[in-house]
Amino acid sequence: MPLKKSPTVYDVAAHAGVSIATVSRVLRGPDKVAAGTRERVLSAVQELEYIPNASARGLAGRRTGVLGLLIPGHDIPATSHGRTDTATTVEFLDDHDNSHAGFLRNRYFEQLVQGAEAAAWRDGYALLIAAGTSVSRDVMLRDLTGRVDGLVVVSRTVPDELIERAAHSVPLVLVAGDLPGTTDSVRVDNRGGMSALARYILRVKPPGPVIYLAGPPNSPDAAARELGFRDAIAAHPDRWHSALAEFTFQGGHGAIVDQLRTEAPGAVIGANDQSALGALAALQEAGILVPEDCVVTGFDGIDEARYSRPGLTTVRQPMTDLGVHAVDVLLRRIAHPDAEPHDLQLPVDVLLRDSSGRRKPD
Repeated sequence: MPLKKSPTVYDVAAHAGVSIATVSRVLRGPDKVAAGTRERVLSAVQELEYIPNASARGLAGRRTGVLGLLIPGHDIPATSHGRTDTATTVEFLDDHDNSHAGFLRNRYFEQLVQGAEAAAWRDGYALLIAAGTSVSRDVMLRDLTGRVDGLVVVSRTVPDELIERAAHSVPLVLVAGDLPGTTDSVRVDNRGGMSALARYILRVKPPGPVIYLAGPPNSPDAAARELGFRDAIAAHPDRWHSALAEFTFQGGHGAIVDQLRTEAPGAVIGANDQSALGALAALQEAGILVPEDCVVTGFDGIDEARYSRPGLTTVRQPMTDLGVHAVDVLLRRIAHPDAEPHDLQLPVDVLLRDSSGRRKPD
């Protein structure tokens, strides 16, 4: 069946008996138009099933009505776990080590996107989401910059020099990092949150060394959390070791498997929840009781941490709020392009669960 011709703003104006300028005012700011006129226009819009043309509005107002969100992505490997055959049989895969988990899935970014999308829609913008990969990052950033009115970029998605360059041509906010004096930024109190958690754990842990599961070396979040851990451990007599876990379940699992070849830890402090959950699995596989023999903690507050057994003690960062505030700061930058760069730091809190025992803070 052929598509019917879409009504235009001229059709709406004729149907309501007003000018196209009045139609535009009603659609952009209905409270600024007299009630009777507003009702006629909105009635015509509904009867004609008129859908405003975003491209035409953008050309008229030099705006696209779209905000961009650039998050870290993954290059698709040459061989992935997805099936390409057309067989109808169901294949059984051994996933006890989580090796077949979706490599594109990250709860942190899911909640960040939810917050950013809700804030964008609240203010009449659509949200264009792109996942940066190592292939032509500069080309991808330039392409996205030309399509949006403003851009939220998660730190580490592209190199800092590309972010600084893009900030000269489009309003831009950096999430989970900061470029002092260059861009607006929104982040959480990573250092303070990790320091508070680690100080508590050092008081309640069983005997044994402390293992810190570090995040990626190029992550500002990971760097700040490690500083917080070192703040707490500096005056403590317990032995401790740091192992690179890369913010992944597999990284945390592998680090603890390696540690158990020499000595069982008394505490495992993960720089994020996913690595801590991997460590928790490795300890359970080895028959080490948590929290009786070893306490385990993470950082982020993802849902999986709540549903693990035992429940994972963690620092909860407001991931959805991070997306909301990033868009709010971006909209302020769009409205006030010459304002000084603003750095917003959001508070965190510690969620005590069974993986660290039942003792309350002093």
